This record gives sequence, C-alpha cells and structure tokens, in this order.
Amino acid sequence: MNQLQCFNSSDIRGKIPEQLNEDIAWRIGRATADWLKPETVIVGADCRLSSSAIKTAVTNGLRSAGVNVLDLGLCGTEEIYFAVSHLKACGGIMVTASHNPKDYNGMKLVGKDSVPIAASSGLNTIKELAENLVNQNRGDQSHETELTGSYQEISSLDAYIQHILGFINTDVLKPLKLVVNAGNGTAGHIVNAIEARLKKSNKSVEFIKLLNEPDGNFPHGVPNPLLPDARQQTIDAVINHKADMGIAWDGDFDRCFLFDEKGQFIEGYYIVGLLGEAFLGHHPAAKIIHDPRLTWNTIDQVKAAGGTPVLCRTGHSHIKTMMREENAVYGGEMSAHHYFRDFFYCDSGMIPWLLVAELISKKQKPLSTLVKERIALYPSSGEINSRLTSDTQKTIDKVRAVYEPDAKAVDTTDGISLDMGQWRFNLRRSNTEPVIRLNVESKNDVLLVNEKTSELLALIREH
Repeated sequence: MNQLQCFNSSDIRGKIPEQLNEDIAWRIGRATADWLKPETVIVGADCRLSSSAIKTAVTNGLRSAGVNVLDLGLCGTEEIYFAVSHLKACGGIMVTASHNPKDYNGMKLVGKDSVPIAASSGLNTIKELAENLVNQNRGDQSHETELTGSYQEISSLDAYIQHILGFINTDVLKPLKLVVNAGNGTAGHIVNAIEARLKKSNKSVEFIKLLNEPDGNFPHGVPNPLLPDARQQTIDAVINHKADMGIAWDGDFDRCFLFDEKGQFIEGYYIVGLLGEAFLGHHPAAKIIHDPRLTWNTIDQVKAAGGTPVLCRTGHSHIKTMMREENAVYGGEMSAHHYFRDFFYCDSGMIPWLLVAELISKKQKPLSTLVKERIALYPSSGEINSRLTSDTQKTIDKVRAVYEPDAKAVDTTDGISLDMGQWRFNLRRSNTEPVIRLNVESKNDVLLVNEKTSELLALIREH
C-alpha cells in the first residue's frame, strides 16, 4: 500500500519532492474531484518556487474529471476563501506551506461556502482516493488524460479589498504611520491595493513597506513572525520611523502579528481580547470563540463587554465549525489566527490590523496603552515547546497526576487545562511530532508565571 505522508488533520503539507510533487498533486486534484463532484473549483498559490507547478498539476487533476477551474494566480489563502463564497464556487484549493521551510509545500482545501475540508469532513476520504490512484498506477495518465474541464484566469481583488475594508469605518482613521512586513510572502499586493484605496479616499495612512515583493527564495528567511529572529527588522523599522504600529505576516498571510509603537511584539492572546471587545461594541451580547491555551484575559474582557465567551478546541477546522454552530461574530486563537462571521466564518490576516488601526484612531490611544493593562492583569508565558524522546501522553498523565489534586477545575477540551486558583496552565500534544506545548498564565503575578513555568518544564523534561 502506497501511503501519502503529506496529509494531516487539517490540510496537506509535505517536503518537496519526496512527500509532495506534481504527480501527487495531480492525484490529489483528481481525488478531490471524485469526492466533491464539483462543477467549479477556484485555485491559487503562494510564491514558493514549487507552487506554480504544483498548482498546474492539481488543476489538471481537477480538469481531467471535468471540473471547471478558475485560477486566482498568486494570492493569499484568504483570497481563496473569499472568492469561493463570493463567486459561489463549489470549492477551492490553495497551494501553500504558509510558514514552513522553503523546501515544503502543501494545500488547504475548502468546499461550498468556504467550509474547510479537514480529516473528519472529507480530507481522509480524498487521501484514500489519491492513494488508490497511486496503487492502481492511474496517476501515470496525468499528462495524457483529456482535460475536459475548462480553465480561466480570474481576479476578485477589487471585491475582496472592498469587503475587508467594510469591517471598519475608514472615515474615523486618523493619520497613521504603519510599518508593514510581508516577509517576501504574498501579502504585498494586498498592502498595495489597500494603500491605493485609502489614498483614493484621501486617508492619510503612510505605509512603510518591508520585503513587500514576493520571492520564493525567501532571502531574509521564511516569513514566520512567531520566531523571535524574524521580528527584528519590523521592530527596528517601527522605532526608526516612529510608527504607530508594526504589522508582519506569515507566507500566505492568514495570520498577522502586531507590534506597538515602541516596537514591542504583542502576543496574539491579548489581541483576541481586544478584538472581542471591539466586536461587542458593534454586536452587543454576541458570542466570541476562543481556544483553551490561554483564556482568562479573553473571558474577562468579553464578559465585561457584555458578550459570551465560548471555549473551543485549538485548530481552524474546529473554530470555524463552532463559530457556525454558535453563530459567533468573532473567534480568535493565541497563535494569531482570527476568524470572522462576516468573512464566511474564515480566518483573515488583513482584517485584524485594520480593526486595531480603527481602535487606535477611535480611542486616540497608542496600541501599547490598549494592551498594557491587560498584559499586567493576566501575564502569560507564551507557548513553550518541549521535544521529548518518551511517550508524550505519558508525560501529560504524569503532570496531571501531580497537579490535579490541588486544581480548582480541570478541562480536557484540548490536552489538559488545570485551574490552580491564582494561576492556570494548558498542556497539549502536537498532532504531527513528539512535542508537548505548554502555556501558563496568572492573575496579576509575573513572578508566579515564571516560577510555575520553570517548575512545569522541569517535570516535563525530566528523564
């Protein structure tokens, strides 16, 4: 049995060419067509050196089954989400490996209404169908099979820009200076389009652009602002230009990372509470979805603003499903994924910074002031990964046995979350590697966070 190793629980990701190549991409396209039975699918790709060829192969796999393909060309993942719903297509495939090393690539799949296709909602079936094509050697037909489906290059850029700018009142924007770092990924053309649209409406927003041109060689490193080393250029530019805010994106810009006017990186956790409060100003008593890793600040801000916080397992497919079930107006993860009901319940890396720019303008306060109090109230460790040689579940069980007797509450929504009264922690396993992820937070006590983080890490990493 020829197993495809590039499939995981929420998308497709693999090393080029061992785990993902043009032949495998063709099979995935054909398998998607056989399972989804769509009339029209929208495709697009990031700027990785392998993306264009992978996109062509998956397109031909779709067309070999009679599927009509609309190609957005170079784009970000959320442009696929937008186009599928805006154009009422049957599905979409984005070729991207986001923030992974440059010798990786992958795909994110959605169905009608931009609903994610994850392991439990079709991706496993697509994997089986693609593997059957491998085993039957049908993939060799990829260059010979007649392409009965049509192909057309399209653009939905203008409609997309209009839609995301509709999340804010551009009339309230004060003169702003923004450092924007696309990291040589695919965010640059959106930055340019937003800049042009704001200039047209006479808004004084200055964009100081860093690495704005897409370059699949990633000469300055793969765009992943979660890595401290990838932040320095943005920090320096914010300080040197006396900017109001810094914004950096990952490769397919479905996540954005914010820096205040002092150049300080702001953990995504505190942005979730900020945006939750902002949305509740427009949607009183609405529901806000959040993940279990760090929760106290979000719960506090949402309840204080009259909303209902709803806990959900980490991961985009879980968040999007619960948002639909709860009709939540907004959902956020500490990993800088932000989801919006009015963006087809999908995540966007452009809408969050627009909302924060609006907040800065409305409140006439710098970003550091907006988050300083919240960080002091609920200091956190940030996510700390530990790679283990032993069984990860056994380690989690060991930690649970030590702390559970004194816990005020235990939650197993995602890994284990233990409320210890003045502090809490979440410990969970990686789905793809022998790694445990730890998050610790407290009530107004930085020293307690540091103490308990060290204590937990010693227990986790002991042999």
